[in-house]
Amino acid sequence: MAYLSESEAALVTAAVTAAEEHTSGEIVTVLAERSDGYSDVAILWSVVAAFTAMTLFALYPDFYLTIIDRLLGGWSLEWTRGEVLSILISIGLLKFFGMWLIQLWQPLKFFLIPGPMKTARVHDRAVAHFKVGAERRTHGRTGIMIYLSMREHRAEIVADQPIAEKVPAEVWGEAMADMLAEIKQGKIAEGMAAGVRDVGKVLAEHFPRADDDVNELPDRLIEV
Repeated sequence: MAYLSESEAALVTAAVTAAEEHTSGEIVTVLAERSDGYSDVAILWSVVAAFTAMTLFALYPDFYLTIIDRLLGGWSLEWTRGEVLSILISIGLLKFFGMWLIQLWQPLKFFLIPGPMKTARVHDRAVAHFKVGAERRTHGRTGIMIYLSMREHRAEIVADQPIAEKVPAEVWGEAMADMLAEIKQGKIAEGMAAGVRDVGKVLAEHFPRADDDVNELPDRLIEV
């Protein structure tokens, strides 16, 4: 799913190019639709739903068997142990697959994912992308990545070690705040561009551009 048009992506790219005119730092921007499939979480919720339903049936079997009797025409049946066990298992299976199916609706699926888990997985995916695409890929190890994950509504800034040693993580808070303020208004490109400008200012202060500096990483926005 493309979140940005060509002109909007070009706005982010232009911001990167402009920021790198004043620093030896290399800024990489990544826009992700999501950072994880969260299949394990969907399975966990399905298991919880199944066991909850089975537990309630086990605690109040007469109540549920009476309902089943009515559905079958109102006759009171003498249920055998095997039949009751089959009903119990069927309820569990129906609840499991039912819960799995309703989580195919993405807004509900992501609503059910705990916030700390989203934060952790966005961070892990950002670091993974950084290691592959930017870490140690510049002469002075001055790569930095701005990573935005849309489904989770999370963003990360990941930097090479020399940058991290000079710039505390808290310093990136302003860039993050400026970026998210725009994104919350639906201005994704403008938000990322604002974050790039703030990051560029910090990099220019600590890693000014040298006369022989060359562009070592692509300026274009990467969408994954």
